[in-house]
Amino acid sequence: MGADPESRFEELYASCYRPLLGYALRRCPDPDDAADVVAETFMIAWRRIEEVPHGEEARLWLYGVARKALANHRRGERRHERRTEALRAELSAAPLSAGLTAEDLSPLAQAFGTLSDDDRELLALVAWEKLDAGQIARTLGITRNAVRVRLYRARRRFARRLTEAGVEHTQAVALEGSPL
Repeated sequence: MGADPESRFEELYASCYRPLLGYALRRCPDPDDAADVVAETFMIAWRRIEEVPHGEEARLWLYGVARKALANHRRGERRHERRTEALRAELSAAPLSAGLTAEDLSPLAQAFGTLSDDDRELLALVAWEKLDAGQIARTLGITRNAVRVRLYRARRRFARRLTEAGVEHTQAVALEGSPL
C-alpha cells in the first residue's frame, strides 16, 4: 500500500463519497449543510491522509470525522441562531432613525426599497456607515468623482421616490445633509 498520497486520497474519495454523503443527508435537514459536512470531512482526510487507516477501517475513520464535523456544524448553527435572535431583539428595541415614528418609517422604507441595489448601497454607505466620498471610492473600487456623480443621482432618485410616497424631504436629512 505504497500509493502516493494523492492517489490514496482519490481512491478514498471514490469509494467513500457516496456512503458519507448518505450519512450526512440522513442527519442534515438541508442538503447544502450535508454537502458542507462531507466537504469538511474530505478536507480533513486530505490534510491527515497519512493518518487515515487502510481498507474498511478508512471508511469507519471517515464516519468518525464526519460525525465530528456534523457536531461542529450543529454547534455553529446554534451559535448563529443565538446571535441572530440577539440581533433581532436588539434591533426591535432600538429606534431605527431618530425623530421618525413607525408611521413615517414605513413610506420612507418603501421609497428606499424601490431604489436599485446600487443606489441603496451607495446611500446606505453614506447614511448608515458614515463613509465619505474617498472611503466609498475605496470600498466600491471607483474614483472619488464617480462616487460624487453617482451619489448625486441616487439622492435625486430617492428624493423623487420620497415625494411620490408623500414623505417630506426634511425627514430624510441624514441622506441629503451629508458633506459629500
